[in-house]
Amino acid sequence: MRFSQYLVTTSKEASREAECVSHQLMLRAGLIMKFAAGIYSYLPM
Repeated sequence: MRFSQYLVTTSKEASREAECVSHQLMLRAGLIMKFAAGIYSYLPM
C-alpha cells in the first residue's frame, strides 16, 4: 500500500496554536486531530 493511501495524514509544519513540543510533534505525526477549542481526538495508529 502506498503511503498516500494511508489513513493517517502528516504535515510538515506544526500548528501555531500548539504550545509544547510534544503537542506539536503529535499534530505533525498525525496522532491527534483537533475538533474544536480544547477538544482533540486520538487517531488510529
